[in-house]
Amino acid sequence: MPPPPSFSRLGRVGAIVALVVVAGVAIVGGASFLGRQVGGALGSNSSDGSVDVEPGLDVEVVIPSGASAQDIAAILAAQGVVPSANQFEALVRTEGAAAELKAGSYQLVTGMAPEEVLQALRTGPLVDVFRVTIREGLRVSEIIERLSEETGIPSGDFVSALEGVEVETSLRDIGDSAELSDWEGLLFPDTYEFAQDATAQSILQRLAATMEARVASVDWTAFQEDGFEVYDGIIIASLIESEVRVADERPIVSSVIHNRIDEEMLLNIDASVLYALDTRSPQDFDREVDSPYNTYRFTGLPPTPISAPGLASLQAAANPDDTDYLYYVLSDPDGSHTFTTNLDDHNAAVRKAREEGVLP
Repeated sequence: MPPPPSFSRLGRVGAIVALVVVAGVAIVGGASFLGRQVGGALGSNSSDGSVDVEPGLDVEVVIPSGASAQDIAAILAAQGVVPSANQFEALVRTEGAAAELKAGSYQLVTGMAPEEVLQALRTGPLVDVFRVTIREGLRVSEIIERLSEETGIPSGDFVSALEGVEVETSLRDIGDSAELSDWEGLLFPDTYEFAQDATAQSILQRLAATMEARVASVDWTAFQEDGFEVYDGIIIASLIESEVRVADERPIVSSVIHNRIDEEMLLNIDASVLYALDTRSPQDFDREVDSPYNTYRFTGLPPTPISAPGLASLQAAANPDDTDYLYYVLSDPDGSHTFTTNLDDHNAAVRKAREEGVLP
């Protein structure tokens, strides 16, 4: 008997054609499959494709070549950049922008407004970029100085964008015109990447939008139940940022501020007085200066933040430690403070700090 027949030439050709067809389908459908798989893997938990993700977090989003608007919406929602895949896809359809969405790697933030994300995808990923770091605790004038130094854009352009209200924020009502102090504490300190052709307005809008996202990531429920507004929380956070050098002390200093407000005491915060004097030099300190920022003369919070708070200070403002402390004083060169519940103990701590050369 002859051996069993192998595949004929025709059969082999048919198999190869079938493999090519399958491969072609896989390539064309790969992006769609990826979008669905990303959504499923990250736990889409509602019928509209949204997921529970903490807002205000930096995230790198990769949009694959050939991805449809539906795929892109699924990827964005799965990573928490937009609140809903269906909502973003509907926005793309309304804008007629499906063909304008560009593939690539994007540096985005969770909880962004869908319109802002759409604009980023229309513009495309940043290729020729520069990086700027804005550190915590800077005043708005110092942020402008830093941005001008790093970008080469005149500082007056940044001032005009803020005072002319070319930048938007939901954190307070700025009005039709503004002073720089109105923007104090509303520009988030972080490391940013910008395109080389970025304008003063677009740079500041990015900082303002990031602050909105970071503030939204904080649970202000208990804080508001105590009768405060979220903007009050930004003010308190700025005081904490300006006073604290040791990270673990943020919620403790927050408790002192809350306790003194509850007791209707003067806050007596040196950093706010220095802000009133437009200086950072302790040698220029004057507790008699006539200014609403002088917390040695006026009770309650200053009218605006006094610096740009980071996320840790925002969280501390909303969630102070449960203490009875009413006083603190610098007691160690590393920036640590001594906390006390009464004036006698506080005065003793002050004397000790002076004897040890920590205070002048």
